[in-house]
Parts: sequence; structure tokens; C-alpha cells
Amino acid sequence: MKTNLRQIAVAAGIALCSAALVSPAQAGSAEEAIAAAKEARKQADSVGGDWRDTGKMVKKAEKLLKEGKTKEAEALAREAEAQAMLGYIQATSQPLEELHI
Repeated sequence: MKTNLRQIAVAAGIALCSAALVSPAQAGSAEEAIAAAKEARKQADSVGGDWRDTGKMVKKAEKLLKEGKTKEAEALAREAEAQAMLGYIQATSQPLEELHI
């Protein structure tokens, strides 16, 4: 029963993150997207769920923004935010003893 609830929670989290990536309601400036990605990354890191490439993606989005490539920067920042959300969900739904760490 516990495993089924975790699987449902992870599936729901993935669905929410996917919707966040494609939803026009999430459209905003590249600066806002980068700020949201940084905040989501902090939350993921607070539970040990910061994925390896999320920080790299945020830095690249910042670089793209400085180069004037706002659409690309926003898209990459939204992807980084989604990764951070998934990292948080993964870390909170899979205790370390289940991961054999």
C-alpha cells in the first residue's frame, strides 16, 4: 500500500511538472523563469534532491539571457525548474533506506 501511494505521488508530481512546462499560464519573462528555477532548486536541495545538471541549466539560462536570447533562456529555465521539482518529489517519496544509500 505504501509503495502504491508513493508511485501515485510521483506520477502526480511528474504530471504537474509536465503541465508547468507546456501551460501558457506559466509564460513569463526569462528573469522570472530563472528566479523560479533557483527557488525550486533551493527547495530540492533542502531535502537532498538537487539533481546534477539543474544548476548547470540555470547558469546556461542566465548566460543565454545576457546574450539576448530570451526565449531560449526562458525555456531552459522552465526545464530546470521542472527538474528541480522532480528532484524534490523523488527525494521526498523515496527514503534513503529504500534507495540503498
